[in-house]
Amino acid sequence: MIVQDLGLMPYDQALGIQAEAVRDVATGGAERLLVLEHPLVITLGRNSGAEHLLVSPDTLAERGIQIVHAARGGSVTCHYPGQLVIYPILRLNQRPGGLRRLIFELEEAVIRTLTPYGLPAARNTGRPGGWIQDRKIASIGLALKHWVTFHGLALNVGLDTSLFDLITPCGLSGVRVTSVHGELGREEPGMAEVKEALVAALREELA
Repeated sequence: MIVQDLGLMPYDQALGIQAEAVRDVATGGAERLLVLEHPLVITLGRNSGAEHLLVSPDTLAERGIQIVHAARGGSVTCHYPGQLVIYPILRLNQRPGGLRRLIFELEEAVIRTLTPYGLPAARNTGRPGGWIQDRKIASIGLALKHWVTFHGLALNVGLDTSLFDLITPCGLSGVRVTSVHGELGREEPGMAEVKEALVAALREELA
């Protein structure tokens, strides 16, 4: 499995890279993990719409926040610098257990990444992602084309999660959002350390 660290990349540009990767993997190329961060963007999944925005699109545009309708499953979420995003480009038809098993493995990688820091991450039945009690720390939303997965996983690392105040996270009222630094009360571990740990956990879970 190839790991491509793309750094900080605009969402639209990352969509293009995902599309190229999906075509390559669908025709026999190596599976891969695309690892990156995004500038400020709100994405609306297949189960969400403008009703999940708490401010107007014009206000978001004035703040430099992009809005994108995404082909992934799930509802509305945010991406921003300080959030670790990983897009697994995988041949789902060659993986036992299908999509449900893949989501389980992504969640397990998040749990394994956070546990050494004393963060009791867990699953929340019926709500994919990573949770610390009632606080959501990671989001999962996948799409499928030619039996190849794209979109994926976002783990909140940095302290500032205020972008989520502008939406109804997951399309569910009352959902609180947290981050690694917010839970620990300090701005460490650094992004590079968390990235290394999550990629290692994903390699093992997806092997």
